[in-house]
Amino acid sequence: MNFDDAGAIRARVVELEAELQATTAILRRIEQRPTASSAEDGRGDSKPFSIPVTLPLGPSIHNLMLLSDSALPLGSFAYSSGLESFLAHHKPLPAGHTTLSLFQKFLSLSIQSVAYTNIPYALATFRDPLDLMDLDNDLDASTPCNVAKRASIAQGRALLSVWEKAFASSTKSTFEEGVEPIAALEIFSKDLKIAAVSNNPLPVNGHFAPVWGVVCLALGLNLEEAGYLFLLNHAKAVVSAAVRASVMGPYVAQTVLAGKELQDLIRGSLERVWLLRPEDAGQVVPSMDLWLGRHELLYSRIFNS
Repeated sequence: MNFDDAGAIRARVVELEAELQATTAILRRIEQRPTASSAEDGRGDSKPFSIPVTLPLGPSIHNLMLLSDSALPLGSFAYSSGLESFLAHHKPLPAGHTTLSLFQKFLSLSIQSVAYTNIPYALATFRDPLDLMDLDNDLDASTPCNVAKRASIAQGRALLSVWEKAFASSTKSTFEEGVEPIAALEIFSKDLKIAAVSNNPLPVNGHFAPVWGVVCLALGLNLEEAGYLFLLNHAKAVVSAAVRASVMGPYVAQTVLAGKELQDLIRGSLERVWLLRPEDAGQVVPSMDLWLGRHELLYSRIFNS
């Protein structure tokens, strides 16, 4: 070992000593802090120490997840929203089309149809829940297709039952600002029960869209969430019907739901009807009522509509 080697070793020793001093200083600072698992009390005993963590999640987020659940007992699985009739009336397949391409066309038309016929009522009852009965009656009068009317009433009454049996008790103690929508739902539910046994029934039907708007308000959702979720749930129901009708498999179905095309379609449809008043709402896809209406004439069917 020559003189140059000794100098290199001395330089390395100095470097290691500097690193050791720096590491020792860091260790002292860490030891002086309270540990994550325990903190010293006045007697020197250790006790559990919890790190305060606040998640930016309110009850409304939880309720939004509940309303978006496909297992929500609304009976949506029993309806194809006209898809089964649409496919039956396109046999044999038109030239240049596949069953999947026809489904994509139907899904787009169906979302636009629902946006223009139902969203204005859902948004209107969200803005003023005390108009629930009037808007419910207006929607019933402006829905010429009996099949669509029955499906809307069945799902609306199912949502009202879910509200009474599951959501109402927890919501009353969570959202103080929800007094008005809760009262509107209670009155509407009582009127619906009275109408069922009365000789002169009140104009109460229980359509899905108006009830949806008030329930979303009572559960703390905002207006944008209520509208978007209504259309998204409709899309999920149609896609689910397509899977059961063997149009596509479950992985393709999830690809459709996760795709940007569907997101843009829902946003675009919602933006176009955002300021549309209920009295100006109407069917923009006339053939949709024909497909729905002719569903009962099919030789065989697996859905109620």
